[in-house]
Amino acid sequence: MGVGLDSLRSNLLNQTTIENSSSALKLKSSLESDFSKASSEELMEACKDFESYFTEQVFKSMSKMVPESEDESSYASSLSNYFKDEYIKELADKSADGEGLGLAQQLYEAMKRNYGIEE
Repeated sequence: MGVGLDSLRSNLLNQTTIENSSSALKLKSSLESDFSKASSEELMEACKDFESYFTEQVFKSMSKMVPESEDESSYASSLSNYFKDEYIKELADKSADGEGLGLAQQLYEAMKRNYGIEE
């Protein structure tokens, strides 16, 4: 495995800012796998999980830039935040399932070379 991928994996696994969301847990379990024996499909799925999580975090950061209305009650605000988070997660998942950002494909190609995985 390349040094860059080892570093990326350990940084993501040890990162304390990873939330206990389903996407974070899914990504963590994907990263703990031994990819040297993985099939091309398993490797691509892990790459898509990473792209989905990355996109979700970008969208969440962007949504924090939008000022919240002061008129909303705390209940309405928390309910709104829940649905916003779920929508962002779904949007990130759908994006990664399609062409997405291309990050999954680039990571997949690099990991195939590093692990010597043949088609």
